Order: sequence, then structure tokens, then C-alpha cells
Amino acid sequence: MNIQMVVQKRILKFVLCSNQVLFVLAVCAGMMFKPAGFTMGIVCGGLIAIVNFHLLYKTLRKSLTPPHLASIRTVLVKYYIRFAATAAIIAVLISGNIVNPLGLLVGLSVVVTSIMLATFRELTILIFKEAF
Repeated sequence: MNIQMVVQKRILKFVLCSNQVLFVLAVCAGMMFKPAGFTMGIVCGGLIAIVNFHLLYKTLRKSLTPPHLASIRTVLVKYYIRFAATAAIIAVLISGNIVNPLGLLVGLSVVVTSIMLATFRELTILIFKEAF
């Protein structure tokens, strides 16, 4: 296994773990606020983002590992179906006043934050490795 694969697996493992940790921290922080809609927004947004990330990972893994059974068209169709379903779920949650939109935004940003943390972590590993 080459070094690039090791780095990719390390990043993926970090993102998957930090998704869960950030989700739990965000929900706990949301519980400190009085409105239940805010906490419900964090829960729903976090679950939507994490499930979407896992489905994207599963789709890409199946299409990029040999034998390449899935075509690019299949991957794009799955992506757009997932995108439309996510948009519909978010529209129902907001229009039905089920969740607080700000809480939903916080929950949806869990995966983005995890990816940014993984990027900063890898950059610091790279910088400190070159420094020594």
C-alpha cells in the first residue's frame, strides 16, 4: 500500500470519527438553549449531513474500486436523487416549522467542519514533518 492510500484512509477515518464527535457536541450545546426547535434542527441537520456523506462515500467507493461496474452517469443520477431528496426534506422541515433554520444550518455544517479539521490536521502533519 502506497503512502497516498495511507493518507487517504487516515483522513477518511478522522472525518468519520470527528463527524460523530462534532454531532454529539453540537446536540449537547443545542440542549443548553431553551427552544426545542433549535436542538431538533441540529439533530435533523446533522443526521441529514452524515447520512448524505455515508451514501456519497458508498457510491464513490463502489464506482471507483475495480472492477468499475458503475458508470459516471449512474453516479451522477444517484447524486442528483440524493440532492433532490435532501432539498425536499429540508423544505418540509423548514416550511412546517418543525425545526429552527439556524439549528438546521448548524447541524448541516457538521460534515463540512469535520472535513476542514481533517484538512488542517493533515497540513500540520505535513508542515511539521518537513520541519524536522
